[in-house]
Amino acid sequence: MAPRLFWIGLGNMGRGMSTNIVEKGNLDQPLLIYNRTKQRCIDLSEKLGAGKTEIVDSIADGVSKADIIFNILSNDAVVEASIAEILKNDAKGKLIVECSTIHPDTTEKIAKQVEDAGAQFVAAPVFGAPAMADAGQLVGVLAGPRASVDRARPYFKGVTSKAEINMSDEPYRKALTLKLVGNTFILNMVEQIAEGHVLAEKSGLGTEYLHQWIEGMFPGPYAAYSTRMLTGDYYKRDYPLFTVDLARKDAGHAMSLAKEAGVRLRNVETGDAHLAELKAHVGEKGDIAGIYGAVRMENGLPYENE
Repeated sequence: MAPRLFWIGLGNMGRGMSTNIVEKGNLDQPLLIYNRTKQRCIDLSEKLGAGKTEIVDSIADGVSKADIIFNILSNDAVVEASIAEILKNDAKGKLIVECSTIHPDTTEKIAKQVEDAGAQFVAAPVFGAPAMADAGQLVGVLAGPRASVDRARPYFKGVTSKAEINMSDEPYRKALTLKLVGNTFILNMVEQIAEGHVLAEKSGLGTEYLHQWIEGMFPGPYAAYSTRMLTGDYYKRDYPLFTVDLARKDAGHAMSLAKEAGVRLRNVETGDAHLAELKAHVGEKGDIAGIYGAVRMENGLPYENE
């Protein structure tokens, strides 16, 4: 009999990951799902069809029925609150797979709480945009005791992920350190594309030629972000793919790690400054691709490119 799974968090990443677990995770019971906004559970349940999911009204209800609990939430405080709710119940022998992007110190703190309660823990952040989550093309990073990682691995490569970085028997914090360092690459990529397009526009080169070069030289995420900028997706969409607040949270954690290590991340500082300008201009609906708009304003162009 397959273990019973409980999924907490149906944001941009959680919806795609949980869908792939239902469709490819070899479950023999409905996936238990919980989200603070219950409508997201209802929408996912209707999309997947009858008998595929079971909506629970509380974390306690889900924990009581589950063997493995997945958690993917927005920030450290929300994650800590969720873990606290999980551990109000008898969690002995259960596995908690923490997929949120949080500070390594937070990860170590909650892992100790989980282990003290007699449960197992795996730090398992994932790399990839929401579209990659939908397609099961993420890259998972799994750290913790080998036995615990082995319990979690069946739900990553080939299910939610195209690849995994196996950190079995490594400290939990290493998975989150890699996640934060990796996310600085994304921030720096977006910053460079934004600056390049503004320069192309103001120098008379034209953004279309630069976009063609990006597509030829850097297909994939570079080309996708370039397209989002030039089509105006960064300000037209109703809900951001990578919110300004989450991007700043990740940048702040990365700069904190760097400071502790005696390193200065000047590129990240620049990107974070533009994120701050973005937040001031459009508020919480800002998307990381909106750095393009911030760079435009900084250089005498309107925020919107049309």
